Amino acid sequence: MDIIERITKLKNEKNAVILAHNYQPEEIQKIADIIGDSLELCIAARDTDADVIVFCGVDFMAETAKVLNSGKKVLIPEIIETDCPMAHQLPPEIILEAKKKNPDAKVVIYVNTLASAKALADATCTSANADKVVNSFEEDEILFGPDNNLGYFVSKRSNKKIIPMPEGGHCYVHKMFTLDDAKAVKEKYPNAELLIHPESDPKLQETADYVMSTGGMVKHVLNSECSEFIIGTECDMISRLKIELEKAGKSKKLIPLRTDAICKSMKNITLEKIEKCLLEEKHEIMLDEKIIENARKAIERMLSI
Repeated sequence: MDIIERITKLKNEKNAVILAHNYQPEEIQKIADIIGDSLELCIAARDTDADVIVFCGVDFMAETAKVLNSGKKVLIPEIIETDCPMAHQLPPEIILEAKKKNPDAKVVIYVNTLASAKALADATCTSANADKVVNSFEEDEILFGPDNNLGYFVSKRSNKKIIPMPEGGHCYVHKMFTLDDAKAVKEKYPNAELLIHPESDPKLQETADYVMSTGGMVKHVLNSECSEFIIGTECDMISRLKIELEKAGKSKKLIPLRTDAICKSMKNITLEKIEKCLLEEKHEIMLDEKIIENARKAIERMLSI
């Protein structure tokens, strides 16, 4: 019995479900029950009938699954090396200070934050729905974080005043992309559409053919008449797109904007760690009940929109 067969056997025995983010390595995506972006995985976590959730992603994602399934066992195969640097850029004290300075503003924070931060928000958002969530509030001022580039994306689609918190909040992977990268790859593939994630620099957003979440990229690549795409996000998004194109019986050319656009934290989960996680039920996500209660309200506000 090989490792994939052993994982499948353990998963069935424990009524477990494996969720994997689009940035997970290809071999992890292939054994997952559900692959998706942050929004898709939020919904999957909320709707699962499994007793055990094995979350293949980074820390804040597993926490979100726990918030939406407080009565279930939520496990992450690697606990030490799967922190999201951007999520840690917005600790609760920064939100509290921003609220003091802007008492009339509503707080909308990216799901790429820890549960303790979500517990202080009026609503969470993802890159797929950030503008919709912001525009759902009557208030004119929105405290928004941690990603400043996503804040820019929202500001272009809203009449509200977007107040970033913290200043300079970013994803180090998307910060790698430059206008020179886009020009060089476009020159080599002039017929390809440039798809950029909204965590990327505003100048790149303005240059792109489309600015969209990873979930949006999947839908676009599958349904577009174009046959070539430059993918401006983490490299394993191409793995997800290849899987979906194969399922659909389609063939399209996928070009990474940068071959070194790699989220190191996402690569610290392996098949061996998933097997051990299921076998020993290690690295369970534990959160304070009050944080769960308050964070759930912010997430459910998002999911209701």
